[in-house]
Amino acid sequence: MMQIMDTYNQKHSLFNAMNKFIGAVNNMDQTVMVPSLLRDVPLEDEGKSEVNGVSSTGASNYYSDKRDMYNYYVLLKSIKNDIEWGVVQLDDRKKDKPATMDIRVDEAEGEEDLQKQFHYHLNGLYTVLSKLTRKANTLTNRYKQEIGFGSWGH
Repeated sequence: MMQIMDTYNQKHSLFNAMNKFIGAVNNMDQTVMVPSLLRDVPLEDEGKSEVNGVSSTGASNYYSDKRDMYNYYVLLKSIKNDIEWGVVQLDDRKKDKPATMDIRVDEAEGEEDLQKQFHYHLNGLYTVLSKLTRKANTLTNRYKQEIGFGSWGH
């Protein structure tokens, strides 16, 4: 019984979400042999319909209209690189500002609020990584369609 719970929890772990995202981006990178072919090709989300520039979720496509598959390709590779190698710290760019400005924790919040904040951000990160993984998989499949190899295995 404990093994079943561990497997379920691992399936929904941040580590697993990062691995799925990195795997999807690696697959995308191995599939996309000529990234320049992605320019000016819109990335259409599977299963979403649009009416008058508004997606089925009600969100405006103002920003997504500005992004083609090439921009998503570069974005996804950049995020993968940040996950694997770390993000350049802003401290390196802001040496003249005091370190106390970077992180401010109100002492009245207490330790229990730190746990709540952690869970909130962990959930948000998991959600974003899941969406980015879907974008990478969608881009890979669309690239295959564009070059005429839609029947390639996953």
